[in-house]
This record gives sequence, C-alpha cells and structure tokens, in this order.
Amino acid sequence: MKKQQATLFCIGYGDTSKAVADILRPRGWQVVATSRSEEKADRLEAEGVTGIVFDDHGDWTPPEGAHWLISTPPDEDGCPGFREFGKHAASAGWLGYLSTTGVYGDLDGGWAFEWTTRSPDNKRGERRVESEDAWWSVREDTNVFRLPGIYGPGRSQLDRLKDGDTKRIVKPGQVFSRIMVSDIASCVAAAIDRDLKGQVLHPCDDEPAPPQDAITFAAELLGMELPPETPFDEADLSPMARGFYSECKRVSNARTKSLTGWLPEFSDYRAGLKHLAALQDQN
Repeated sequence: MKKQQATLFCIGYGDTSKAVADILRPRGWQVVATSRSEEKADRLEAEGVTGIVFDDHGDWTPPEGAHWLISTPPDEDGCPGFREFGKHAASAGWLGYLSTTGVYGDLDGGWAFEWTTRSPDNKRGERRVESEDAWWSVREDTNVFRLPGIYGPGRSQLDRLKDGDTKRIVKPGQVFSRIMVSDIASCVAAAIDRDLKGQVLHPCDDEPAPPQDAITFAAELLGMELPPETPFDEADLSPMARGFYSECKRVSNARTKSLTGWLPEFSDYRAGLKHLAALQDQN
C-alpha cells in the first residue's frame, strides 16, 4: 500500500509558516495554506503550495491526518482559524498554535517558564489566552508555541535604522527575549519530528537583552550614527508599542530544548544581526 504523503496545513501563511514549509517541503511534504484572496492563492500555487481561500473554501476540508500549524492572530471575536476550521480539528494528526509570551504579562524582569501561569496585562494578551484555550478545548494535545519578539530578513533593527524609523528608547531595567524567524521554524520542525503532543514550547534565544543594546549593535554593524537616547516617558509611542514596553520578562527555553532537541542557530541578537547584515551585503 502506498504511504500517504505527509501534509502541512497552514492556517495563515506568514513568514514563520513559510519558513516551516521551506524546511518540510524538501523532505517530500505537501503544503496546503490558507490565503485571504484568490490572487494570493494563485501566488502560493506558483510556489508549489496549495492555496485555499480562507473565507471562501466551500465544502473543502483539511486532509485527514495533516499536521496543522495555526498562525492567524486573534481578533475581537477570537481566533479566526478556530472559527473557520476548529470543527475539523479531530481529523488532524498534529496541531501547533503560534501564540505569544504576552500571555504572561509583566514579570518585572523575572523569568517566564513553560509552566508559568498566564496573566496577561492587556486585551491582546487576553485574546491569545482565549485562542489557546479554544484550541485546547477541541484538542487537548495541541502544542502551543509562545513566541517572544520576532526578527528576520526585512524585519530587524538593521532595516529600521536604514529606514530612519527607529528610536533608541531607554527604560531602565527593560529587557526583551527575541527569536529569529528561521529558529522558530526549526523548533516547530523539531517538535513535529518528535511528534510532541500537548506541550507549551518557548522558541526563543538564550540572551534576553535591553532593546537599546540591539539597536546600538545594529548601528555598529551598519557604520551608522546612533539615534539619540529617548527616555521611555518622553517617547511618542503608539498604544501598541507602549503596551509592548509595559511588559518586562525573560523567557526560558531550557525545557523546550530538552523536549525537542532543538537549539537556536542564533543564540543571541548579536549572532542574528551579524547574519542578517551579511545577507544584506550579498544583495
């Protein structure tokens, strides 16, 4: 009997889902992904990905036994992916939901572990908690990947400095954990390889650090003048950015490493930014 082709079903297809697909497709996996328009679905088809229009899929149902990766951010009514496909979750062979470390709220610089109690400080975090619970309500074995600040090609301090769109905001004691997009993908792939079920995982680097340190290092790599320091209390920030600074925590990845055998390729922001700077030099 012919073995069924392994399938990755992506509910949402942004940078992270694409990076996971780029790992699995060379192994012979089929990739199916939702899109918001026929035009984007056609672009996915040109990349070798089967595109399904999110709001207009008719009677289409996900392939039996597929590995699901859900990355749609919640709206005021919850997780759009859950509303659209949650009723089919029983057919999945594996589920992974991309959430955020924002569910822990502010820990005043303390450590968030995979078992830390969720205590969000804002509506965005509350919606993530509701979305995690929604998926767990239909599949207790859903894996939840809680992501810190994400950076990667085209979305790092290097790019913001070049665009003149960054400030060196200083808030004493503030630290963030980070992760390169490709390292999220390799962590998800490692969880799939080990067939992990029902785990909370922290794909993050090994060194939480102040945000101004990453900007300083990026400016040094680019040979650019540093933006002047701006005290947090004087910074003209959007409500979302201000909310981001309202949470201070360090995120531990020790248990995640143990469960998956995964190690981040870019263990701190310096390694990641050096890599991205080298890529820019090549282009």
